Amino acid sequence: MKKLTPWDRILLLLTGLLAAYQIMFGVVGLKKISLISYTISFGVLLIAGLLIVMIGFEILDSPSVVVIASLIPLSFSGGLVAEHLPRFTGLYTTLAAVGFSAVVLTRLVQSGKTGVYVLALVHGISGLIILILPLYLSLTGQTPGRLMFVSAGGGLIGAGGLLLSFLKTGRPVLDQETLYSLLPGLLLLMTACFVVGLSAG
Repeated sequence: MKKLTPWDRILLLLTGLLAAYQIMFGVVGLKKISLISYTISFGVLLIAGLLIVMIGFEILDSPSVVVIASLIPLSFSGGLVAEHLPRFTGLYTTLAAVGFSAVVLTRLVQSGKTGVYVLALVHGISGLIILILPLYLSLTGQTPGRLMFVSAGGGLIGAGGLLLSFLKTGRPVLDQETLYSLLPGLLLLMTACFVVGLSAG
């Protein structure tokens, strides 16, 4: 298992500071559902980063942490839908709840690779929403172009989630050492993209 370096800790702490900033100042004036969704997403990101700093990368092997971390893309995509496609809020909230329940059941109740595939599916769908919806809204002129930064963050969170999923299935695209070396920077860049993009919403 890769050990945390001082540079890893700095990147993770910067990620936490950005997430905390967004919780305190970046979600003002939003609709209630979007506000709650974004706050959950950035809150989980903040806590996850701090836990990695305190405990190390081995915490990523904990089923409970994997389940909670799945709230990051689910909640964030839910916030986007509630903010920009309000008529689909109820439907997507239901689908997100079903997806989260499936992650809980397959990671905490059962064991084996089924949970990995379910997690990859949930990350994939929510990541695609975060990637495609802001891009579409920006290109069609419905929102400022800066919202495309959210799409970039969606691409990063989707790629990171899938790489971790492939690692758990025993068919890694990147070996564990390389992936964990990239993870702190990936989290910081993703969070920065989200913060910049949401400032245009």
